[in-house]
This record gives sequence, C-alpha cells and structure tokens, in this order.
Amino acid sequence: MKSEEHGGGEFVLFQAEDGKTRLEVQLDHETVWLTQDQMAKLFERERSVVTKHLRNVFREGELDEMAVCAKHAHTAGDGKTYQTQYYNLDVIISVGYRVKSKRGTQFRQWATRVLRDHLVKGYTIHEQRLREETAKLREMQQTVDLLARTLTTQELLTETGKDVLRVINDYAYALATLDRYDHGTLTIEETTRRALRVIGYEEAIGLVQAMKGEFDGLFGIEKDQGFKSALGTIYQTFDGKELYPSVEEKAANLLYFVVKNHAFSDGNKRIAAALFIYFLAGNAILYRPDGSKRLADNALVALTLLIAESRPEEKETIVKVIVNLINRSND
Repeated sequence: MKSEEHGGGEFVLFQAEDGKTRLEVQLDHETVWLTQDQMAKLFERERSVVTKHLRNVFREGELDEMAVCAKHAHTAGDGKTYQTQYYNLDVIISVGYRVKSKRGTQFRQWATRVLRDHLVKGYTIHEQRLREETAKLREMQQTVDLLARTLTTQELLTETGKDVLRVINDYAYALATLDRYDHGTLTIEETTRRALRVIGYEEAIGLVQAMKGEFDGLFGIEKDQGFKSALGTIYQTFDGKELYPSVEEKAANLLYFVVKNHAFSDGNKRIAAALFIYFLAGNAILYRPDGSKRLADNALVALTLLIAESRPEEKETIVKVIVNLINRSND
C-alpha cells in the first residue's frame, strides 16, 4: 500500500493479490472512494454491469444515494480536471457482493486496514496540533493579560500611558508572530549570531554615571551587585555554548534583568532602557537598513514598563516579543 498527496486530496494505492489490478483510491471523510470505471476494473466486469447494480442498490433503498456519493475533482488523460462521481466503501462493498467477486472481499479487508491506520495517524496529528494550539493560546493570553495589567497601572495614567496606547498597534506584528509556524509557537529567528562588542561592567556603570547629571536624588546609586550580575548573565555559557546566542537575545535579556534586578535606589527603568539602546548601537543593530530605529522610542517606553509589571513566569514571552521587534524579520 502506498500513500501520497494529489492536489490537496490523499490517495492510496491498492494492488490486487494477483498483481494484475492496481487502483489509485481516494481517501476522504474517513472512507475510500472509487468511480464506476474503477469498480469495473476492480471487479473485472463491464462498466454497464456496475451501472446496473448501482441503479438497483439505490432503487431498492439499500443505500441512500445522497449519503454515499460525491463529486470529486479528477484529472483525466487529456490533462484537464473534471468533476467526477465517486462512490464510497459502502457502495463498493454492496456492488462487490452483487457481482459475487472475490476482489470485493479483498478490497474490503484492505480498505479496513487503510482506514484504521489513517484514523490512528489522524488522531496522533490532531493531538499534536491541539497541544501546540494550547501552548500558543496560553502564550498569547499571557501577553494580552500583561498589556491589560500595565494599562491599568497608576503610573500609566499620565502622558506615558498615551505612549503605551500608541504602541499597541506596534505590537500587532509581535502578537501576529505568536500565531505563526502554521499554527505554531513564536520562535526566535533571523537574529544576529555574533556580538560585535562585549560591554563590561566598567563601561556600563560609566554610562550610568554620565546620566546622573540629568537626574537628581538617588538616581544611579547601586544597592547591590544586581547590575553587574545582569551584565554577566547575558554572556553566560553552558557546556561550551552561549546561553543567549544572538545579539538580539542578549539585548532583550539585558533589558529584562536590569529592570527586574532593582540594583539601583532609583532609575532602574531609565538605566535599563539607556543601556539597551547603547548595547544595540554598539552591536550595529539599533537601526534598520533604511536608517529608522528598529524600536521606536514609545515602543521602548512601553516594553520597559511591561517588564516592570510582568510576572516571573512571563519572562520567556516578553523576551520573544522584544526579539521579534528588533530582529531582521521586522525590517
């Protein structure tokens, strides 16, 4: 038995035990289908004989013609496609019984095996797709929930809130990617694999010190080693491989860690956003080929606030959204 796809419909190859007859059998709607010509070939009878028995099957009420017949597209020898009448397994068995053909029994046994195998295979594929759909919907729901929580935060009831509302349209791309992969999950792709510059603690804290003149009070005063830890983490390796292999993944995780580590008495979000931009620029991915920023200013504000409002279990989703907003597939 051979299975293959023909123009969107699945076909299986039936070969009689004596090897003389080979039929390309259409498989659809959990049954098999043959034309009158194919039945004549299968049962080794004239087509007129098959036609006569078909007429009797329906006239006697043995089968409901509307329920067991269907028009399927068929490509003829001249290369043209025609709508051809097909008959399902119930009809094939009935005609085989009436013409007293041993081939009828062989075909019924073969078709039963084919349908059983097809149903098992179909169930397995359906089960896998269901698991994938569930994961995808869960991830999309996490993103939507996070947006909703962020928009109700008191901090956003200001001009900053307008930035978040404006950037929701920008998220259409990122949210659409959650529905990609032919109903699959969001993936990280088209990223820059090699970092051009490694930004160490001294260089990064120097950036923070340079920002202090613009802000008053406790801005930029370190409370612990969280800032240094964030920088070290994005360059970590495991078993000789980088934990975050692409520049985009490093950048996204750097933004997340600096916001979430709360290493400074004040200014954590501003420092995280500034370092994120500095990192992208240092690795030559801040701008698209047309000169525009890969991530608009208001989008950066919204992302930083989303991270601040997020729960730990939402980290993976947020990182994927950030990467998909700054990678090359969004150019």
